[in-house]
Amino acid sequence: MSQTLSASTLIWVPLAPLVGSVLAGVLGTKFGGNVMGRVGSHSLTILGVLVAFVLSVQTLLSVVQDGARFNETLYTWMSVGGLKMEIGFLVDGLTAMMMCVVTFVSLMVHLYTVGYMHEDEGYNRFFAYISLFTFSMLMLVMSNNLLQLFFGWEAVGLVSYLLIGFWFNKPTAIFANMKAFLVNRVGDFGFILGIGLIVAFAGTLNYTEVFGRAEELSKLAFPGTEWMLVTVICICLFIGAMGKSAQFPLHVWLPDSMEGPTPISALIHAATMVTAGIFMVARMSPLFELSDAALNFVLVIGAITALFMGFLGIIQNDIKRVVAYSTLSQLGYMTVALGASAYSVGVFHLMTHAFFKALLFLGAGSVIMGCHHNQDIRWMGGLRKYMPITWITSLLGSLALIGTPFFAGFYSKDSIIEAVAESHLPGAGFAHFAVLAGVFVTAFYSFRMYFLVFHGKERFDQNPDAHHGDHDHDHDAHDAHGHDDHGHGHDNKPHESPWVVWVPLVLLAIPSVIIGYLTIDPMLFGDFFKGAIFIDHEKHPGMEEMAHAFHGPVAMALHALSTAPFWLALSGVALSYYMYMVNPALPTAIKKAAMPIYTLLENKYYLDWINENILARGARALGTVLWKGGDQMLIDGAVVNGSWKLVGWVSGGVRKLQTGYLYHYALVMILGIFVLMTYFVWLK
Repeated sequence: MSQTLSASTLIWVPLAPLVGSVLAGVLGTKFGGNVMGRVGSHSLTILGVLVAFVLSVQTLLSVVQDGARFNETLYTWMSVGGLKMEIGFLVDGLTAMMMCVVTFVSLMVHLYTVGYMHEDEGYNRFFAYISLFTFSMLMLVMSNNLLQLFFGWEAVGLVSYLLIGFWFNKPTAIFANMKAFLVNRVGDFGFILGIGLIVAFAGTLNYTEVFGRAEELSKLAFPGTEWMLVTVICICLFIGAMGKSAQFPLHVWLPDSMEGPTPISALIHAATMVTAGIFMVARMSPLFELSDAALNFVLVIGAITALFMGFLGIIQNDIKRVVAYSTLSQLGYMTVALGASAYSVGVFHLMTHAFFKALLFLGAGSVIMGCHHNQDIRWMGGLRKYMPITWITSLLGSLALIGTPFFAGFYSKDSIIEAVAESHLPGAGFAHFAVLAGVFVTAFYSFRMYFLVFHGKERFDQNPDAHHGDHDHDHDAHDAHGHDDHGHGHDNKPHESPWVVWVPLVLLAIPSVIIGYLTIDPMLFGDFFKGAIFIDHEKHPGMEEMAHAFHGPVAMALHALSTAPFWLALSGVALSYYMYMVNPALPTAIKKAAMPIYTLLENKYYLDWINENILARGARALGTVLWKGGDQMLIDGAVVNGSWKLVGWVSGGVRKLQTGYLYHYALVMILGIFVLMTYFVWLK
């Protein structure tokens, strides 16, 4: 029997992190006199997120066990004509799952930050930011209308700007956060156009009311064209997702965002900001199902991102950037699933990916701390005996990432590949090739990093520039014991991170292994997403065909041992082992032989160069033309200044006719009569 959840309970899910953020941001900083201190700041923010997590778990249990649902407006901000702008919550299976993922990963990041940022001057400010980020993401996923969705959407963008540029005295961090902000504005422009079209033609912002009018929208054409209106709406919405979820070509901000502290990499790039676009498309499934053109666009963009971003991960030497490009590739996989109308599969991969990717990011941070803030994997090696907990948890995360049978990533990743194979869209052939090839690429670069970091010869004492390497390091982060490791020399051995750092790794490793096995049946083939995700099974029968072939998680894992994805992943692992453990001279030889390809990858397909030298300069030139030609000459010169000059010239002439002499006026009247008589005679 379906039950209704309590609004008074649900409201504390986003409010608890917000209260912690405000208190830490005001009373824990110089602005409020720093009366709270470090312990008070991290205790309050952790408590806030813990409360949100506990309430989210209770909500999920009510949704799963009792069929509870909630869809109500809590506050009406304003009404404009018939359009209501409201704040409200929609809680169903999709929302409840997202609430638990966001709060759990955020809680682990909060605990981890106690150790990672222990000696940073902005310690309290950092906790205020990450709690505010958690509030923003919860408002986004719990919204029942497009206005609140857009509020959360922009709020996570704003807080990500603050977090990426957290070390605001670091020029590269300032460049990175501005880049992230501007690229996301490009996507958000498309997003707000899509929302505007919905408001214009549906007359409402409420999800339920919009979906109720979806059939009407599907019969309309975009004004002045033959395009389906719903296709334009969906593509505009997806452009927003391309920016937020870092899809090609709006992906360029995400790798540079590694300039921020490592904990935010796990928070922003694993479970929250970058998955907002995936969540939004899944929530809008009743609209996307009406347009095969929009779905095909989503499918192809996702396939390009999944494959070509994976290639870039192969040549990275910064441990955080390897994981960052892995995130880009996996976001491409989720997007491919959405395009194949397998929305539940895309969201399922979102969930499993959140755990193992947060684990890999935090594991990378633990390695950075243990190696005295070196991030270059070429100068690591043999760390497994110095950092056993980080080693085993990172191995589990890597196995989940490459889709090892029985691990979480296997169930979601293989389901995506199968869903694309069942799709009949025009772009499905290319997408299927991309996701299959991506399996090999992912396994190769993941275990390249794993072998170089944890196995082989110890190279951490051979770093030619221990403190100023090829990459910018998290130079302001210190270990939890309060020691600044930057002053140490090359003889320092790596060390395991303190318990406050490795406990979150262990807690994230558990779902990275088992969550896929436990949840694949209800989430993909059960009623977990009933009422939240809509699929037109007649037009897109892929999920039904997958359901007929599914015989349980054990049978699926055993069957996978004879399929192409498993052998491609195994080949990637084997090749990386041979190239970096057995024959380390081979990568150098391949690099020399394929230098043009390496140069292309090293320059990230020259997209940054195109953005900075063509698009940015073109925009600057256009702006100059509009400023000088449009603003100065046309508006100021012709319209503003020209109008008063014209009035002055006319009034100056007219003023000379006003002499005050009667005979002048009589003469003008006689001349006027003469002109009129001449005119009428001429007409005859």
